[in-house]
Amino acid sequence: MDRRLVIGSVVGTFVVVPPPPARAQQAANVRRIGILIVGVGVGGPAAALPLMQALQELGYVEGRNAAFFARSADARVERLPGLAAELVELGVDVIITGGSEATRAAKLATASIPIVFSGPSYPVEEGLVASFARPGGNVTGFTVAMSDTVAKHLQLLQEVAPTMASVAVIWSPANPGHTFAFRDTESAAAPLRLKVYSVPMASANDMDQAATTIARLRPDALIVQPAPPISGDLQRIGALAAKLRIPSISINRQLAERGLLMSYGADVRDAPRRVAAYVDRIFKGARPAELPVERPLKFELVINMKTAKALGLTVPRSLLARAEEIIE
Repeated sequence: MDRRLVIGSVVGTFVVVPPPPARAQQAANVRRIGILIVGVGVGGPAAALPLMQALQELGYVEGRNAAFFARSADARVERLPGLAAELVELGVDVIITGGSEATRAAKLATASIPIVFSGPSYPVEEGLVASFARPGGNVTGFTVAMSDTVAKHLQLLQEVAPTMASVAVIWSPANPGHTFAFRDTESAAAPLRLKVYSVPMASANDMDQAATTIARLRPDALIVQPAPPISGDLQRIGALAAKLRIPSISINRQLAERGLLMSYGADVRDAPRRVAAYVDRIFKGARPAELPVERPLKFELVINMKTAKALGLTVPRSLLARAEEIIE
């Protein structure tokens, strides 16, 4: 990474310090790349750095032929529309977004600037694209395909808790993808005769109520959908699951690394490279409307054995054999 990329927090915005004038190129030759993310937790400002690196590897170097304008809402979703409008006013050539909330804000801010997203789970249902094959409009990108993991989460929880009769789902109403994921969870749970409890968290202030609700319901398992404000209080969520001695799962491997029992979801480690490749194609003349939304190439299972031991759970050997990673 070019060491001139200096990241600093300024009221929730992190910016790239421009190079000295002597090294600047003419504006007409510089690609202006906007980045918009919700921020904090697993999606904090550092999430933009691998993307910048991937773009530099394709030849888009800060101070030579590219300028990065990165904006983070610091987990305050209500700030996204203003930050998206700011990027439009800056005249960026493309906006790269992380997650449903940021993508929706960017789409509302411009119908002409190309938008390449990473993350939205239900891009068609959310109204971000017309279809996976032909997105239409100015939006395309990479989906984590949560719809492909919902039924699997229930299956995995049943393997570690065969007598499971109920599951609570912590989700964010501010994330449109979570609404569809909860719908699909209910549909997948019906033939299994599982009761599904809804535990919404619209803001960080809802954590106390969420914890009280889960403690009162005493579900047999917990599903955690990762998104601010939920990702900002993972330790408390993990502690609650441990107190109730129930298994937990999420789509995001980083949540398993931080104390949940399991994660099963798309392997997104190649997402920066895939998103950067789409940006490169757009700069070379491709139209977002004709670039298919890309799906994950691989799904991975991570099991935290420290958590399993703390919960007194015996994880079946057949399940351990299928895990890509076991945290001891």
